[in-house]
Amino acid sequence: MAKQSLFLILISIPFIIGCRKQAAPPLFIFGDSLFDAGNNNYINTSTLDQANFWPYGISYFRHPTGRFSDGRLIPDVIGNPGPIYTRPIFKYLFLINFKFYFFNFFASSNILCKAIAEHAELPLVPPYLQQRNYQEYLHNYNGVNFASAGAGALSETFQGLVINLKTQLNYYKREIAELSKKIGKAEAARISSTAVYMFSIGSNDYMSPFLLNSTILSSYPHSTYVDMVLGNLSTVVKAIHKKGGRKFIFLNLGELGCFPGLRILNPETDGGCLEEVSELSKLHNNKLKTFLVKMEQQLYGFKYFLYDFKTSLAEKTTQPLKYGFEEGRMACCGTGRLNAVFSCGGKRLVKEFQVCENPNKYVFWDSYHLTERVYKQMADEMWNASTDRNNSLKELFLCF
Repeated sequence: MAKQSLFLILISIPFIIGCRKQAAPPLFIFGDSLFDAGNNNYINTSTLDQANFWPYGISYFRHPTGRFSDGRLIPDVIGNPGPIYTRPIFKYLFLINFKFYFFNFFASSNILCKAIAEHAELPLVPPYLQQRNYQEYLHNYNGVNFASAGAGALSETFQGLVINLKTQLNYYKREIAELSKKIGKAEAARISSTAVYMFSIGSNDYMSPFLLNSTILSSYPHSTYVDMVLGNLSTVVKAIHKKGGRKFIFLNLGELGCFPGLRILNPETDGGCLEEVSELSKLHNNKLKTFLVKMEQQLYGFKYFLYDFKTSLAEKTTQPLKYGFEEGRMACCGTGRLNAVFSCGGKRLVKEFQVCENPNKYVFWDSYHLTERVYKQMADEMWNASTDRNNSLKELFLCF
């Protein structure tokens, strides 16, 4: 028995050594408050675009991090796995039937990839503006988060208060340039070409005119305005592709007019959706599909995964009990009707607020953002999604 165990260990050594060379791809994150992990903590902006105060972060981190939720966001849950040999599954490699494991491992590499994506106990992808020790960070480089709460694809969206998408692209270029200095151009090029690029952008471009009473939408037909948003996104995607980027994740937009903070702006109904905003998000989603097909045709090696954020959120808000929630329309943290006044934390224009006892029972955390439990469910849906397209999320993160 001992000889057999020793033999199994010996024949597995080359396999484990080989795994040491295989690192899951870095994750570069672009977007708005759906993805911002704290960049706005470091810029001169208003508390409307910051979440670095209690009770944000209360459920998972136990302290505010700058994330607009009670805990983690979608990119945090999907995460970057780092080197696959660091996963706990290797600790049990020789404690289970080796032949069974060995066969199943090679039969489907998804075993490890799935384990990797779920709750990796590794450092979260850091905000770009957070101070980093490059010498330490490069030992386990897992990407950078450039997202900024309030950001839009249009530079005019909350101009001067956020890191717009164009600036996020410039930060990405600086990051690659810095990597080239630290580890050489070839290795930096390898990182940019193997990385996965994740986008959540557009919501603020469509909501801001209503929140600020802007007249910009009267200057353009809605279709033209959406084309402007996607045109800027196209510029960024093409620039990343030019740097070697090939694998992209996109989220479409939720029905924006049904967010609590927009519902209360509807004077005609008692908590009904603000349809004009929702129409813009619907138009964006339809054009986004066409946009991605066009990118796939134009850009060599371009692969993408499109997550239907809209449908997922709509199902949870209209059928909360089905997904384990009790409240699908009211926010957990805020004040006023539907708790929809954007006052969570008492640091904004309105100081009064209250927090629900159990955020896990709510879909919405505050006026415009979701609870960690929703983001966790969405990340799991993304990872396990079956698709009629060639590219699944698992394939973009494939380890082998």
